[in-house]
Amino acid sequence: MEYFLLIAGFICMIGGILGSFLPVLPDAPLSWIGLLLLYFCDGIETEYWTLGITLVLAIISGILDYVIPAKGTKRFGGSSYGIWGTNIGLVVGLLAPIPFGFIIGPFLGAFIGEIMYDSKDHARALKAATGSFIGFLASTFIKFVVCMGFLGLFLYKVWQYREIWF
Repeated sequence: MEYFLLIAGFICMIGGILGSFLPVLPDAPLSWIGLLLLYFCDGIETEYWTLGITLVLAIISGILDYVIPAKGTKRFGGSSYGIWGTNIGLVVGLLAPIPFGFIIGPFLGAFIGEIMYDSKDHARALKAATGSFIGFLASTFIKFVVCMGFLGLFLYKVWQYREIWF
C-alpha cells in the first residue's frame, strides 16, 4: 500500500508542477494532496503543523493566482474596467480552444476593458494590459515556486524514511 501512496503522491507532485503552467490542472492544491498521501504512508511521522502550513500556502497561492494579474493591471494605471477585463479574459482564455488562451485572455481582456473605459487612449490601455501580463507571469512564478517547495519536502521525507521501503 505504501508504494501505491508514494507513486500516487509523486504523480500529484508532478501534476502540480505542470499545473503551475497549464491552467487545466490544479497547481499547489494538487501538490498538497501529494503531501497528504505521503503522510498516510506507514513510517512517516504525521506532522500536522507541516500539513497545516503547506495547506495555507496552497490556499494563498490559489487566491493570488486570481488577484495578482488584476493588481498588475491596477499598478500600471488600469481602471476597474481593465481589472474586470483581466478577470473575464482569464476565464474566457481558459475556455477558449486556442493555444495559450490563458496567457492571451487576460492581456486582451485588460486591453478591451481599458478601450471601453477610454477609447482614445490606446497607450494607456496597452500599458494596463502589459501590467496584466506581468501580473500573470508573477502569479505563475509564485505557483511554480510553491509547487517546487512541496516537491522538495516530499522528496526529503521519502529520503528520510528510505530504509523502511527500499
